[in-house]
Parts: sequence; structure tokens; C-alpha cells
Amino acid sequence: MDLSANSKVLVQGIAGALGSLYTARMRAYGTSIVAGVSPGHGGQVLEGVPVFDLVEQAVATTGPVDAAVILVEPYRMLDAALEAIAAGIRHLVLVTEGVPPLDMVKLLHIAERTDTLVVGPDSPGIILPGKVLLGTYPAELYSPGCIGVISRSGTLTHEIALHLTQAELGQSIVVGIGGDRIVGSSFQQWLQILDEDDQTEAIVLVGEIGGNSEEEAARYIVEAIDKPVIAYIAGRTAPKNHRMGHAGAIIASLVAGWGSEIGTPDSKVAAFQKAGVPVANRPSDIPGLLERALRK
Repeated sequence: MDLSANSKVLVQGIAGALGSLYTARMRAYGTSIVAGVSPGHGGQVLEGVPVFDLVEQAVATTGPVDAAVILVEPYRMLDAALEAIAAGIRHLVLVTEGVPPLDMVKLLHIAERTDTLVVGPDSPGIILPGKVLLGTYPAELYSPGCIGVISRSGTLTHEIALHLTQAELGQSIVVGIGGDRIVGSSFQQWLQILDEDDQTEAIVLVGEIGGNSEEEAARYIVEAIDKPVIAYIAGRTAPKNHRMGHAGAIIASLVAGWGSEIGTPDSKVAAFQKAGVPVANRPSDIPGLLERALRK
């Protein structure tokens, strides 16, 4: 990841209701939004941002763009993302929920070939508090500091950020990797990014029921992460086979190659405990666990 306060940002879907709303909020935070794209709206100026019909037209006018925040309908997400990649944009934030799985498979194949970092879909985006906001975060809950946060749950991330801010534990980088069944960047990728980030001193990983990404992250922490990690698992009282909010938040009884009890809260907590990662029972417990970890 290579984002900073000077990053140039483009918003795709800027003429839509969500695009207009969050463009205004990102600009108010200080994010440098240099262009918007909405086919049929080229030539307009919305929220103080020039609008183009195509990404290539925007980049030809503004010069290289570092990141695209994409707020279009699910079935238009693939075309929008591929258009951004073709224009040389290498950080994509997919906010929209419910992108067709086969579209994500195709996008991720191309993203890997072009070294493009994809966050989401169904993601609140990325925030570097005090520097840049890409997505839908309520910025007033976040503060600059040394704690990195990686999460599958958008709203829970906001609650945890508020607890951290109230405990005077500001955040370095916060990312919501997304709640759809197939998402772009993984816990492992962001653990590596935060482990290599000079400003980050400790990491909070917020998982939830379903899938095996938390169990994989626990293994990766043992193998590759040097900084302290605190975990929290949402949905610990959820029954099996019931979907809880996100598309990915359903406990599967079987995950290929991982046994018959993967995806449950117990399996995720056990994996982190085996990795030596403290697991918070409640979001409000996280600041205390972090303070103890940072004192060691």
C-alpha cells in the first residue's frame, strides 16, 4: 500500500446518491479528490469535483491517480474496476455490497497480474486518521496514532475505533476488508502491510463468524508477524447456518481441507489462542489488552 495525505483520488459513481454524499465527506476530511466519473454526467462539476464520462478521460486531464473509490451498482462494479486498472490506478476501494462472485474472481485475477490492491467489496474503505479518508468512515470517531486495525465488520470497526480514541490509542491505518463472500485483499496482506508500517506499533484484528480467514490469519501471525496482535470475533452467540448481516457471515459446517468445525466462533478463538494472540470478549476490552501488549 502506498497512500498518504498527498494521494490523488478519483470517485466512480460520483453522480449517484452515495457517491455525492461520501465525496463531500471525503473532501471535508481533506482527501484530494481530483475527479469523478459517472457516464452521462461528463462536463458537470459535482461537490466541487469535475466529472468525466470515462476514467481514461479523467486521468488524461488530471494526470496519474493513486486510488479509486467505487460506489456503483453491484453489476457495474467489474466494469468500473477494470476501467480504473486500465487507466493505471493501483488502489481500488469497492464500497458496494453484493458484487457477483464470478465478477470478483475475474477482477482478482486481473488485479494480481497488474499488482493492484483491491479492498472490498462491501467495505467502508481505508482511513489514515489525520491524513486521508477513502470510503464511508465516520471520521469523527477516529484519531491519529499507532494502532493498526483490520476488520471484516464496518460498523463494529467504528465502535472499536471509538473505544481506542477514548483510551487515547489513536490509529495509524484502519481498513475494512469487506463482508462479501469473495473479497480482494486478505487479513494476511494487511497484517504484512501493518507489520512493515513504521507508524504502527500494534494491530487489532476484527473477525466474525463464517469462512476460515481468521484461522488462516492466526497461522500467518505465528509465521510472519512480529508486532503485538489483539483479536476480536463478532457473532460468538450466533447459531449455525444462520446468516448474520454480511454475505460471508454464516457458519459453514465444512471448509475444504480444514475439518468439520471451521468457521465457528470457537474455532477462531482457539486458533488465535494457539497463536498466542489475546482475544477480547467485548470491544471495550481491546484498549486494555493493547496497553498490556505494548508494555511488554
